[in-house]
Formats: sequence, C-alpha cells, structure tokens
Amino acid sequence: MSKSAIKVEQESSKIQLDKIKNAVGGKCACFVLITCTQPAADGKMEVEMHYEGDESLAAFLVENASQVFDDRMNQQESK
Repeated sequence: MSKSAIKVEQESSKIQLDKIKNAVGGKCACFVLITCTQPAADGKMEVEMHYEGDESLAAFLVENASQVFDDRMNQQESK
C-alpha cells in the first residue's frame, strides 16, 4: 500500500473514530472500540483497537466484556 493510501486510510479512520466519540457523548468515562477487516483469502484479518479514557479502565472493560461472551457461550453449549 502506498504512503498516500495509508494516509487517506488513517484520516478516514480518524474521522470515523471522531464520529463515534461524538455519538458516545460527554458523560462517557471510557470506551473501547475493536474492529477487524474481512478475512483475506488466507483467512487472516487485521484487528485494531482504539480506546479513550483511562487505560486501566479500558482493560477492565475488555476483560469484563470477554467474561460476558464466555458466559453466553457456556449457556448456549449447555442447552
């Protein structure tokens, strides 16, 4: 990918992240955004994570979100 294409992609990502920040609103202490690309032919995907706020709080959010998904998967498996 050329440097100009990377710069355009980064600017587009920044604009999208700014839109999300505005949508979340001013009362939000922290948020975490995790995104991925569509899988390539070899099955690989690019994963990005952005967060705003305290890093420890962001880590806490991710850990607790992981636990929620684990619990849901366990409930589905036990049915």
